[in-house]
Formats: sequence, structure tokens, C-alpha cells
Amino acid sequence: MSFIEWPDPSPEAEAIFDDDRAHLGFVMNASRLWAHQPKLQEGIFALLGRIAEEHGLTFRQRGILVTACASTLGDSYCSVAWATKLANVTDEHFAAALLRGDDGDLSPADHALAAWSRKITRDPNSTTSADIATLRETGWTDRQILAITTFIALRLAFSTVNDALGARPDAEYRSVAPPTVLDAITYGRPFAD
Repeated sequence: MSFIEWPDPSPEAEAIFDDDRAHLGFVMNASRLWAHQPKLQEGIFALLGRIAEEHGLTFRQRGILVTACASTLGDSYCSVAWATKLANVTDEHFAAALLRGDDGDLSPADHALAAWSRKITRDPNSTTSADIATLRETGWTDRQILAITTFIALRLAFSTVNDALGARPDAEYRSVAPPTVLDAITYGRPFAD
């Protein structure tokens, strides 16, 4: 479900599809889209993984960054995918609140992450030294702040490609995602049929 045709079969594309089947039980529409250029997707994800590993970003923290970014961007696809993952390591109300921009249940460090992610997504030229001071005050080093900012920018690039080429959230998320997460996503492309 996108504006471009499904790619011809290739070993690289099949590897992406096999990974989806193993982890999700279905092949994502986004994977079919990126199967036109599997090495691009692999490169983006490898860089995201390296950033997370080198700078100690937990899965929960990555979920906060991506969910805050995707919901601010109005990207229904990454919102449902990552809020579902985040709900699995926290709970569905936590993930749904984050989608709505409600950070009341976040620690100061996690709140700083969510706020930074949203600000970069809305308008990167609006950031100030006070934003950096807030991140530092909650324990993030300058080295980590650069890495986190790069992580958000890469996620924005990935979402932008998906959104621009019409990738719709997979129909399977209607039964996989928690109801409160689905209710919180009132924006972006509609789910596939």
C-alpha cells in the first residue's frame, strides 16, 4: 500500500520480509516500499542501531524519541508501529499519552527527550541553548545530545520517505496495537484495508 509498485523479488527484499515475518508475523507495507532499495534501509537502521548502542539509549528511550517524533510529524505509520512497541515495554496508556503529547508520566530525563524530539520535528530552527541546558540538567552529555539529535533526524528522514511515497499503516495493526494507542492516532494516512 503505497504510491509505487511492489519491487521485483530479490534475495535482499526477501531477507527484509523474512525479518518482518519472524518479528511481527506479517510483512510491513513499509518493508515492501524499502525493498526497492534494501541497502538504504539497512544503512539507516544500522546507523540508528549504532547510535543507540554507543550512547546507551534503551529501547524504551528510543521508543519515546520515535513516538514523540512520529506523532508530532503526523506520521500514523511510525506512530502505531512504535507506540505498539513502547506499549509492550511500558503499558498502553503510557504509549497513548505520549502520542497525545501528554508527558505527565515521564521522568525528567525522558520528558527532556520527548520535548527535544518534538521541538526538532516541529521546527529545528526554534531550538535554543536553554533546550540544551535542560537536556544536560537531566543527565544527557553533549556527546549524547548530538547522537540523540542525529537519531531523531534519521527517524524523520525514514518517516518522510514513507509518508511521501504513500506507505499506509498495515491493516494488521488494527488487531496488534492496543485500543488506546489506536484511539490516539487521529492523524496521518489511514490504515490499509
